[in-house]
Amino acid sequence: MDLRTEDKKPIMKAIRQHEFGGPEVLRYEDAQIPELKPGEVRVRVHAVGLNPPDWYLRDGYKMLPPDWQPKVPFPIILGTDISGVIEAIADDVKDFSIGDEVYSMVRFPSYGSSQAYAEYVTAPASEVALKPAGLDHIHAAAAPMSLLTAWQFMIEVGHDVQNPLQPNKHEPVPLAGKKVLINGAAGGVGHFTVQLAKWKGAHVIAVASGKHEAFLRDLGADEFIDYTNTPPEDTVQNIDLVIDCVGGAATGRFLQTLKRGGALFPVFPLGFSGTEEAEKRGVTVSATQVRSDGAQLAEAGRLLDNGTVRVAIDSIFPLFEARKAHEKAAQGSIQGKIVLTLT
Repeated sequence: MDLRTEDKKPIMKAIRQHEFGGPEVLRYEDAQIPELKPGEVRVRVHAVGLNPPDWYLRDGYKMLPPDWQPKVPFPIILGTDISGVIEAIADDVKDFSIGDEVYSMVRFPSYGSSQAYAEYVTAPASEVALKPAGLDHIHAAAAPMSLLTAWQFMIEVGHDVQNPLQPNKHEPVPLAGKKVLINGAAGGVGHFTVQLAKWKGAHVIAVASGKHEAFLRDLGADEFIDYTNTPPEDTVQNIDLVIDCVGGAATGRFLQTLKRGGALFPVFPLGFSGTEEAEKRGVTVSATQVRSDGAQLAEAGRLLDNGTVRVAIDSIFPLFEARKAHEKAAQGSIQGKIVLTLT
């Protein structure tokens, strides 16, 4: 543990922000090492995975209605996805030991309390899983949120928290033998979605820019559509399931690709306005919000460990260059995940 002190408490290096804004608000500075509470473990972080909620929160969740925008106590530390080594455990934690290599999506959804962009992180033991032995910390840190999102949309929700944007509970659909179109297939959630769909026996049509075709076919995509040349909604029909990993207002264009009885799962459902059209077409539109779940990470981790599911890394930055990592993310067309490293 770092011997530096702040108000006589041990401190660490972290990326903090003191106001909402662009990447320039991210500061590499000293912060107090989080205190261990009952039910928690403290992890010495080796790597941190970046996810869209990181820049949404950094910016103040401007896309949300004003009454939904978070009120956070500055300074805050962004991030949820970590891989590292347990260096302390609470007395009531029995399933982990000091020295265990673990990975986790910490306290999501929450605003400003996850503290992942830091040398040390505390996490509820229920949100932690042993790191797949076959993965290094960089690849393990890249997995949690994106993999859990794909898992909870497609395999098992694992929680009962209702999506406030829809009246019905989200239910995954059987995938074996189904024709599944995945938009945004090369990104963090998308590349896991492709692999999980193939694992479950689906015929996968991947949509991304042309430079990602070889990558996605290597992950198992049966067909590929370069959206920069061909609008997918104009070229495919009778799809059983569309998983739109981009989502937003444009997700309604995929309704015309679906057969009656099909489903559209927008990972980012805000802005969808095609409810009446979906009803006329007999299409289910459904989404869920990903939640931390150590048991699901352990289960999905077995697929990572045996190579059924692979983690793609777009780029790696040291923690102190988190601003550059966010600038990279803003450029778009990411293949896999961006990771911060602390080793």
